[in-house]
Amino acid sequence: MTSTQKRPWLAAVFAFVYPGLGHVYLRKWLRALLWFGLAFATAFVFIPESTFQAAESGSIQAALEATQSLGSDVVIPILAVQAINIIDAYWTAIRGNRTVSVGPDVPVGSDGATCPNCGKELEEDLDFCHWCTTRLDDDAVK
Repeated sequence: MTSTQKRPWLAAVFAFVYPGLGHVYLRKWLRALLWFGLAFATAFVFIPESTFQAAESGSIQAALEATQSLGSDVVIPILAVQAINIIDAYWTAIRGNRTVSVGPDVPVGSDGATCPNCGKELEEDLDFCHWCTTRLDDDAVK
């Protein structure tokens, strides 16, 4: 694993802690901001105001009782956002690693000749790599 590749399992763990943190780890800033916003909006829409008031009262016991009385109509949407966020962080890391391992300018599954130095796709009519300027021999191209 190179320094630019990210660990998908770590992105998923961060996403489990709070939606968007896995994307912050992956440096996908807009996506992280959208997940933060979606988690906040879901909580704001589905959690009753009485639960927020109990949490603001400062009494830990009141806050625990208010959160324990939440029904499935509140819990299911919050858990759905959490689960989808974890999956998205994991797959975003895998896709990012696939791009890094092949090279950002080479499509995955490309069947053309590649440069032995940088691994990027070559143009057939050139005797050098136009990406890294390595001179190519006929037998060096794979």
